[in-house]
Amino acid sequence: MPGNRKEHSHPIPTMGGISIAAGMVVALLLWFPFIAEPAQISFFFSIAVLLGLGIMDDLKDLSARYKFIIQIAIGSLIAISGIRITSLEGLMGIYDLSPIAQYSITVLAIVGITNAFNLVDGIDGLAGGLGFMSLVTLGIILNLNGDINTALIAFALSGGILAFLYFNFNPAKIFMGDTGSLVLGFVISVLSIRLLQVNHIASNPFIPNGPVFVFAITLIPVFDTLRVFGLRIWRGKSPFAADRTHIHHLLTNQGFNHSFATKAICFLHAIIILEVCWLKSIRTEFLFVLLILVMASATFTLKNLSVFIPKRKLAENR
Repeated sequence: MPGNRKEHSHPIPTMGGISIAAGMVVALLLWFPFIAEPAQISFFFSIAVLLGLGIMDDLKDLSARYKFIIQIAIGSLIAISGIRITSLEGLMGIYDLSPIAQYSITVLAIVGITNAFNLVDGIDGLAGGLGFMSLVTLGIILNLNGDINTALIAFALSGGILAFLYFNFNPAKIFMGDTGSLVLGFVISVLSIRLLQVNHIASNPFIPNGPVFVFAITLIPVFDTLRVFGLRIWRGKSPFAADRTHIHHLLTNQGFNHSFATKAICFLHAIIILEVCWLKSIRTEFLFVLLILVMASATFTLKNLSVFIPKRKLAENR
């Protein structure tokens, strides 16, 4: 239903994540070699739990604390099953991680990325667009590194999202809701961790700087979440207090419509992915800092975009 913080003006159905998950499952039933191993069982069990959690949240608006507890439990299960971050591959001089660090960073990454995609789902087509681009990129790199089965998961979910986006682009006929955004963020986080594992053991990895590449894949939602949380804390508010300071709000608050905002942010996401692939041979720390500077500059530009666009053009986007 419409509300003070909602961008739409009339009732729109939600829980579109059910259709996204269904599309992924049908594709995997046709192509994926299911094996009764801990990693696969934990992964698909976690998706089912998150799907149920998202449905309940869309219906009853669950508390953030309850959702965090479930996500931490799921992240721990994934780490125990064997899908965890074992090395930073020299980023900031850190290579192999201790067992405690492996589990801690893995759970933090899964919970953080899952919620980042949940929070960026604020306007028509944005979370789906970013997720589709990230999944296709992950699928391609995983396939090039020889992990075809994990790549199949990425492509299957991206296909479900692509079909959903037909009905979700502005003006949206349906929203994915937490039912979709939680599953989307979770799958991207787990596949990113799997990519780090494959990249670490590959004799000739396609991407030599795995941690920075994964950072780039999730940069927009993660950077935006950290920025918004930081601003809220700086202003003496709870980091979970609702406001209109997310990256999409920076554009819609200026009068730009959903279509323009989504295209602009997705274009930025494409530039970041191409940049990290193009500059993959430079020193990891330099590329890491460069990505942060690019994202900070882009956020400032988007926040003040109306200054650079004539008022006549801005009116056309209202």
